[in-house]
Amino acid sequence: MSASADLTDAAGTVHGAAGTAARIVCLVPSITELLCELGLTGQLVGRTGFCIHPREALRAIAKVGGTKDVDLTKVRALRPTHVIVNVDENRKETVAELAEFVPHIVVTHPLRPSDNLPLYRLMGGLFAREEEAEHLCGRYTEVDAKIASPEQRSPRRVLYLIWREPWMTVTRETYIAQTLARFNWHTVPAQSPQRYPEIALEDYVGAVDCVLLSTEPFPFKARHVAEIQARMGVGVRLIDGEMTSWYGSRAIEGLRYLDAFTRTAAVAA
Repeated sequence: MSASADLTDAAGTVHGAAGTAARIVCLVPSITELLCELGLTGQLVGRTGFCIHPREALRAIAKVGGTKDVDLTKVRALRPTHVIVNVDENRKETVAELAEFVPHIVVTHPLRPSDNLPLYRLMGGLFAREEEAEHLCGRYTEVDAKIASPEQRSPRRVLYLIWREPWMTVTRETYIAQTLARFNWHTVPAQSPQRYPEIALEDYVGAVDCVLLSTEPFPFKARHVAEIQARMGVGVRLIDGEMTSWYGSRAIEGLRYLDAFTRTAAVAA
C-alpha cells in the first residue's frame, strides 16, 4: 500500500505527512489516548474534557470543551495545524467551522474492530510514528488471533442500552455492534434509520437473550439492573462502555475484556 493511501482519512481526504512539526487538537477521546500511546503527547496541544486517558499525561493539555460543544475560540488560540474529529463524536457544523481556520481536519470513522489497524497507521503516518503504529498493529493482531472465531461461539441477541429516558440503543452498523458481533453477539434492532435510535423497552420483550447496560455515555449502575430486569424478563448485565466503544489503542484490551465477558455470560446463561 502506498504512503498516500495510508494517509487517506474517512472523508476521502489525502493528507501529507506532518511529522514532528504538527500541533494537534484531538476532539475524540479514544484517539487522544491513541496519540499518547504513539508517543505524541508532546505535540498534543488541545483535547476535550472527555479525553481522560491517560490521566497524568493529559493534565497539562488544554481543554477545549466537549465533543459536541467545542469552544472554537479556545481551539483558535491554540493554533493547531491538525484537528482530529470523528463522524459519530463531533457535529458536522463544528467541523465546518473548524475548517475555516485549521489547515488540516482529519476525519475518522472506524466501523468495525479491524478498522483499528488502518487507524493506527493513519495516525502513525501523519505524525512520524510509523514504527510505533506497526507495533500496535502487531499487538492487536496477536490478541485477535487468540480469540475464537464468531462461528465457534453460540449466537446471542442483545439489547445494548446507551441512554436512559429516553432509552437509546445502537444499530448493527455501529462500531459497538460490530465489536460485539466479533463474539457472535448481535444487537437489536437489526435495522433503523438512525444509528443510535430511541426505543421503547416493551418492544423488545421476548426478542432478546439479554440486555447490556453500558457504563457510558449514560452512567448505568448496578441499581438500574433490577429495574430493567423486571421490565424485560431476561438477564441484565453492566458492561464497560470504554471496552466496547473506544477504538484506538484501548481496543486491544477491549478484545481481551469482551472475550472474558462473553465467555462468563455464556456460562451464566
